[in-house]
Amino acid sequence: MALSCKTIIASTLFLAMTGCSIVPGGHFEGISSSEQAASLQRDLENINIHLIDAKLINESKLTQSKEVSTQAAGVDVSNFEYRLGVGDVLTIGVWDHPELTIPAAVQRTAEFDGFRIQSDGTITFAYAPNVPAAGRTVTELREDLVKRLSRVIEDPQIDVKVVGFKSQKVYVTGEVTNPNVLPITETPLTLIDAINQAGGLTEDADWKVVNFTRGDKTEQIRLDAFYANGDISQNRLLQHGDLIHVTRNDKRNVYVLGDVTKAGKVTINRYGLSLAEALSEVGGINERTADANGVFVLRKRDLQKEGVVADVYQLHARNIASLVLAEQFELEPQDIVYVTSAPLARWNKVISLLLPSLATVDALQDIDNQ
Repeated sequence: MALSCKTIIASTLFLAMTGCSIVPGGHFEGISSSEQAASLQRDLENINIHLIDAKLINESKLTQSKEVSTQAAGVDVSNFEYRLGVGDVLTIGVWDHPELTIPAAVQRTAEFDGFRIQSDGTITFAYAPNVPAAGRTVTELREDLVKRLSRVIEDPQIDVKVVGFKSQKVYVTGEVTNPNVLPITETPLTLIDAINQAGGLTEDADWKVVNFTRGDKTEQIRLDAFYANGDISQNRLLQHGDLIHVTRNDKRNVYVLGDVTKAGKVTINRYGLSLAEALSEVGGINERTADANGVFVLRKRDLQKEGVVADVYQLHARNIASLVLAEQFELEPQDIVYVTSAPLARWNKVISLLLPSLATVDALQDIDNQ
């Protein structure tokens, strides 16, 4: 029976992986029945079958806790210093020497009246022409001005402030409330800060990952690890030119099919989605006709990279304890949940039900990709 179970699941998964429209009793055009059987047998060897039980749930939780504990280090901003750049605007004041300070006129801002760092990276102040500013900190610039003005003023007390941060920017695009260009200032700006300043993620945003681009390198930052588990290692200290792009959650769905009240797709939100929640979203299983031992989760894998076609998880849902397991079993995007309507021994009927249902999954995925 165990081998028969694995054989039928392998057949089902093989059909699920194809993009063909299949009907009961049909076959792949141009492929003989013997070739199909041989192909299914090969796929059988590359399928992992798991029982959803307490051991599986505990192993999953242990793996998640290890991921968080091994990546506990966050962004270190203790040594952050803002470096001035071309376009930044400064105000410069000399104590007890108001003649060296340009008073702000009525209805004019300090930025308008300030000293802008020129394209050559310098500023010009009284008694201190062409002072290098770009690439320096405010402290370094102030020390240089003190040294230069000491030639004409005894012990000058100089105050330098940035009133216009114009030289360095980061970009936040995609599914945020207010896509924007944000300045880097003397306050350290992190990836999470930038998303919050852009109004946070929209309802259609992918809460799992965001794309973070620096130069010619793009990496995926796991927002779910940050928000759900407090994994602060997912944060980043931003630099000039960084790009944060939040994608839509179009592919963050699971498909619930078979003998349920209303088959369809269910979206995974920022807090995740359990097997129990997915079944609840479609009205639950049909109590009179569904086989409580025939609740399957089909999860596609990459055969070339992982050596596995798919993982198949089976839940025996005949008792109350199984409902607790279903509540703790987390689904992943593009999972297929299927509830059989016959005892597992009646394989022919199961196959006839699975084939058109899997064709429906292909149609749903095509609609999502349009």
